[in-house]
Amino acid sequence: MPNSAIPFDNTYARDLPGFYQPCQPATVREPVLLFFNHGLAEELRLGLTGQDDAALAAMFSGNALPEGAQPIAQAYSGHQFGQFNPQLGDGRALLIGEVIDRQGRRRDIAFKGSGRTPYSRRGDGKAAVGPMLREVLIGEAMHALGIPTTRALAVVSSGEPVFRERTLPGAILTRVAASHLRVGTFQYFAAHGTPEKVGQLADYAIARHFPELAGSEERYLGFLRAVAERQAALIAQWMHVGFIHGVMNTDNMGIPGESIDFGPCAFMEAYDPRAVFSSIDEMGRYAYEAQPRIARWNLARLAETLLPLIADNEGRAIELTTEVIDAFMGRYQQHWLDGVRAKLGLRGMVEHADHVDTALGESWLDLLHAQQVDFTLAWRRLADAAEGNEAPLRALFAGQPGLDRWLERWCERCAAEDTDPAAASARAGSMRRVNPWLIPRNHRVEEALAAASDEGDLAPFEQLLNALRRPFDEDPALARYAEPASGDFMAEFRTFCGT
Repeated sequence: MPNSAIPFDNTYARDLPGFYQPCQPATVREPVLLFFNHGLAEELRLGLTGQDDAALAAMFSGNALPEGAQPIAQAYSGHQFGQFNPQLGDGRALLIGEVIDRQGRRRDIAFKGSGRTPYSRRGDGKAAVGPMLREVLIGEAMHALGIPTTRALAVVSSGEPVFRERTLPGAILTRVAASHLRVGTFQYFAAHGTPEKVGQLADYAIARHFPELAGSEERYLGFLRAVAERQAALIAQWMHVGFIHGVMNTDNMGIPGESIDFGPCAFMEAYDPRAVFSSIDEMGRYAYEAQPRIARWNLARLAETLLPLIADNEGRAIELTTEVIDAFMGRYQQHWLDGVRAKLGLRGMVEHADHVDTALGESWLDLLHAQQVDFTLAWRRLADAAEGNEAPLRALFAGQPGLDRWLERWCERCAAEDTDPAAASARAGSMRRVNPWLIPRNHRVEEALAAASDEGDLAPFEQLLNALRRPFDEDPALARYAEPASGDFMAEFRTFCGT
């Protein structure tokens, strides 16, 4: 493979000296390609067409980096479960470089699990096959659902063991992101550097992600507002599909507004606003219903780092940033309502629509909670009811009398927008385009990862991945992937961070 295959343009390494540590990935014993995202590679213009699996494994294990790669470990801090850790950084990750994709977007290419770095502390810097393949499944599922997300380009097994609670096969993930800038990146330089360093980082982030703000006198306040807006939209999308991140520390909140780090994440099945699956979230800090509130809390931590840049007078800076933070829940609520309205098949074309539709959406969720109805299937079967076929929906509720009253309200609300009988079919179609039939069901994910990790069998992983790339297509051949897990499974189900 020619060394010049990947056209890197590494602005972070070039423009921000002192914001990272150069570091080489560890050489691994027997790299074997487990997964390669050919479509994403083409989107990134990597020029790898025709490379065989051995060459790709050598490249994406770190054994044979292409010319132009400039591996660095990025510095960052973070609030972890509310406690500030001033020294985190890429303890098992390396930013290899940046490329410009076919749409003109700058994208990071980074390793995860590539060995120790200056930020590893007591960690081994490695990763296991199961958690890295989980990153593939969740990232590709989120992408197919239309949710901004980091994505997996490759997973390579290392041929070496990783020691966790038990010995596991090792692997390296190659992750693609709009950038790996985090709230924690700003916290690091606010804690260890100077306002000038934070300003340098903010100017870089603005130029990369919010170029319309560059040069503005109020660009730093505008930057905070823009980051908050992207997070409000992102968290609303998580809530609409029942996604629970599981570890919303400030070092896991990305400035570009993408979903990142899929360790202890899970998708909710039976609707429960207090659902928690992460084994390390014993107090429910990052429960499903808490995610908007935690996003606001994290943004307040970002605001604190920007205070010296926003106004010379600290009191005035606090006043200005507080207005942005206080506006967050209203922006989130609007994004939530817009999404729920689409999921209900509504367009908001009635008097007092926001109030009416918010109440309708909230009462629907109350119904799901009362009977622990499967979140995904309830929304999907509501689309059947829009066409007059209520039987599949009613089967989920087991005769809940409150369902009759709610359906009457919903039908009246739909009729207020359009009384044309033909509108029912169009409404159902629009609902099926936003209410997925398939999500990464936790038992199917665990089955696939166990087969790959314990038996070296990638077929269940590949079959599940292919299904998750078509979340809105109700294909009878994929019906097993739409089936909820048993109550016993979900009662015991826990997720882990993989470190």
